[in-house]
Amino acid sequence: MELSSRLRHYFRFAILFVEKALLLFIALATLVAIALEIQHVVDAKTVHLSDILLLFIYLEVLAMSRLYVELGRVPVRYPIYIAIIALSRYLTLATKEMEALSVFWIAMAMLVMVIATLGLRVGHLYLPYDRAGEDNKRS
Repeated sequence: MELSSRLRHYFRFAILFVEKALLLFIALATLVAIALEIQHVVDAKTVHLSDILLLFIYLEVLAMSRLYVELGRVPVRYPIYIAIIALSRYLTLATKEMEALSVFWIAMAMLVMVIATLGLRVGHLYLPYDRAGEDNKRS
């Protein structure tokens, strides 16, 4: 094995190790955040919409991490889902202090993300892309 090939092998291994370590850290940090949020709800003895939306954000982060482990990639709609939920939570918490125009623009941003998500889903149904390696099998 020549030196450059060996270095590429070690570099790939190092990147893979860092990637898996960060995924593990993200999953553990998300689980801790979920536990803290549940503890907050139990201590307060009330559940607000903002608490539920925050738990949905954590759930989407865990789902995104799981998909990355299983597929080696993250579908672009998952970060969009997280952004939509985060904006919903922000609107829920800050609407009273915000000007009407700010609420409108945040709602428009959410609408754009929802339309983008629908476009992605429709595109996957009617215009599927070739999976890696399937192009070679057809030739």
